[in-house]
Amino acid sequence: MKLINHSTAEHLKELARRMLGGAPAHVQSAALPWRMGKDGVEVLLVTSRETGRWILPKGWPEKGETLSFAARREAYEEAGIRGRIADTSLGIYYYTKAAASGLARRCEVHVFALEVDKAEKRWPEKQERHRCWLPPSEAAKRVGEPALAEMLNDFSVNPRESAA
Repeated sequence: MKLINHSTAEHLKELARRMLGGAPAHVQSAALPWRMGKDGVEVLLVTSRETGRWILPKGWPEKGETLSFAARREAYEEAGIRGRIADTSLGIYYYTKAAASGLARRCEVHVFALEVDKAEKRWPEKQERHRCWLPPSEAAKRVGEPALAEMLNDFSVNPRESAA
């Protein structure tokens, strides 16, 4: 039995970092796109533009956007998918984003489930990214953040309940 999960541990580390004078993390929002496939739940990952790592579609909220709206917009721009986005976050994970200047930014990513009903053939970043549908357990193995991997594994149990 786990007493503390990766997400909780990361959150506690972030709180300690802030208490010791660290700057707040930059907030991003991500979509966790999912659908029911012939063998069960599938989630969509995309490649990052810079490194080609497998990630969730994510980005910075624009002025006046809610985090869930930003997640839905990023899902279309980065993966060409549309669907119903949850109003509440599934959870948060943290990562460090390297900037072109060489400086690193600490990012706090709020994840929103998006039940996909349409995948476009063309989308704004199609030439820059690849997308791949996978069972959540396989997607969890491909992402680099342990808290996100745990979130993906937990999501596969009951996606509609998780997304509510």
